[in-house]
Amino acid sequence: MKFHKRRPTALAALALTATFAFAGCGGDDGGDGGSAGGSGGGELSITMLPKNLGNPYFDTSTDGAEAAAEEIGADLEEVGPETASPDAQVSYINTVAQQGQDALILSANDPDALCDAIDEARSADVKVVTFDADTNPECRDLFVNQATAEGIAAKQLELISEQIGGEGEIAILSAAANATNQNAWIEMMETELAENPDYANIELVDTVYGDDEDQKSFDQTEALLQNHPDLKGIISPTTVGIAAAARYLSDSEYKGKVALTGLGTPNQMREYVENGTVEAFALWNPEDLGALATYAAAALANGDISGEEGDTFEAGDLGEFTVDADGVVLLGEPFTFNADNIGDFDF
Repeated sequence: MKFHKRRPTALAALALTATFAFAGCGGDDGGDGGSAGGSGGGELSITMLPKNLGNPYFDTSTDGAEAAAEEIGADLEEVGPETASPDAQVSYINTVAQQGQDALILSANDPDALCDAIDEARSADVKVVTFDADTNPECRDLFVNQATAEGIAAKQLELISEQIGGEGEIAILSAAANATNQNAWIEMMETELAENPDYANIELVDTVYGDDEDQKSFDQTEALLQNHPDLKGIISPTTVGIAAAARYLSDSEYKGKVALTGLGTPNQMREYVENGTVEAFALWNPEDLGALATYAAAALANGDISGEEGDTFEAGDLGEFTVDADGVVLLGEPFTFNADNIGDFDF
């Protein structure tokens, strides 16, 4: 397992003109490398393990985590593989246990495959907080959720329905086939499409996987359009996938004819919103998500909360949060980006 130094951090939170929340995403793919960076310097030691590195979404969540760690005087280190797979995360979890860290903040690549390694870490008194993508609840202490799965699924269907006039064929371009959060959203979208009369004229004709690789997601977009000539819209609930799909559509005959929405960051998507390729998309604030996960991890490690339903803790400028059933802490509500507001955000 290799670690590369990440930039020293004395970052304050990104200057945003609004605070918002929405749902989870993926990352780029690569080799077997890793990264490490630190902030804080206090008595608490926290390790942050995203799904993979080299992804603007997780870079931003780590910025928020580092700013929170600095505020509370904790020592935070980011590590992780370049490949978004559960196997690639296991060795990092094992190292956290061996080092005796106080807390681990983890975006899980699989709900089950990491549980044995997490159990070892928790046996070594490491508090485990998942964020963005959860494990099974019994495997961790808390899950900091960007939004409810129901809310995320509903928002994406609402956006695509508006953009295609409430009828026609749609497809989903997802991340990896075993991505916990992606699959939860897709399942709920399928249920909503089947049961909600507002979507009676919308047909989901295909779901494909780009494995959170830019080129594969680009190629899958091309394949969807070739295989489904009547396709009216694409939902891509992953930051890598939506950006790759937008890049393909932007330079194709389908620009302005096939709608695209999903989950993306403003900096990735600004060009495609401004040139008319994408009308609107959604996300939560990943910086706030990383910060909230850090405050939650510190509250657990300090013994301020146990992770039981009804526990409350302070999260700096984000305010007070309450632990809900199954050890879930909810960041907030969905937010939609469009041409009217995308210029107000920088991440």
